[in-house]
Amino acid sequence: MQSSRQTAVRTDVLKILCEVSGPGNGRSVILLHGWPDDPRTWDRVLPQLHSAGWQTIVPYLRGFGGTRFLHDSTRRSGQLSALGQDVVDLAKAMKLESFAVIGHDWGARAAYIAAAALPQQVTHCVALSVGYGTNDPHQKLTLTQARNYWYHWYMALDFGEAAVRNDRQTLTRFLWKTWSPDWHFSDAEFEATAKSFENPDWADVVLHSYRHRWGLVAGDPHYQELEKLLNPAPRLNVPTLVIHGGADLCNDPSTSEGRNAYFNARYARVVLRGIGHFPQRESDEVAYLISEFLATQ
Repeated sequence: MQSSRQTAVRTDVLKILCEVSGPGNGRSVILLHGWPDDPRTWDRVLPQLHSAGWQTIVPYLRGFGGTRFLHDSTRRSGQLSALGQDVVDLAKAMKLESFAVIGHDWGARAAYIAAAALPQQVTHCVALSVGYGTNDPHQKLTLTQARNYWYHWYMALDFGEAAVRNDRQTLTRFLWKTWSPDWHFSDAEFEATAKSFENPDWADVVLHSYRHRWGLVAGDPHYQELEKLLNPAPRLNVPTLVIHGGADLCNDPSTSEGRNAYFNARYARVVLRGIGHFPQRESDEVAYLISEFLATQ
């Protein structure tokens, strides 16, 4: 992987720490990590993108790593519209006239939102492990997916909150193990990412994100206009690729099936057999799928 530089990008709300690497004059792609994760999740993907001429911009999401809120008075919102607005604000602050966006888990949801909000600037959208149109708190869930979402509702309880605040490494390591049953990650790989969970806003952002997702807490009025755009989920006009692990025990592969009607532009979906919730960490094939898709007009 080419050497990267860290840069802090100021928006109205955040100082977003980003890792920027690849050709300085290349086309730009923003890669968004999920939860519980951080930019290290893209380390196996970046070399292929750099070889294809892409400059990669990999931010730490709000509440992770070195990204910080500018003001103590700002709500530590984790609602999905806030994550999406952060991408919009980052692109504006970096003066990106056009860019591709790739996201996993939380990052996939943010990528979809950026594509909806900036259809003239986002050239391609790649989403891993999350189907489009699955943010509705009133959505009908299969029993399998309701079981998978146990941790969402666990965080609505006092002892779930205590685990997030006081025992976050035990909780997040457990989720890594259970979401990808055939992936054997090392202690070093987990610990390299778990450092990002020590951000002072991590627990507040995480708890608000999952509680807001099911209507258990109010959202931040700052994102009200974007919330209106996103509910109900709009059709997307950006070419989109979905990559889903066939053995994902967080978001069952069925949750990304049958979404074609949401897309006015080219849409493709690939399911990787035997891969769990972290395809980009588990399989080298992901880098080639992404690179091939970004090469299309």
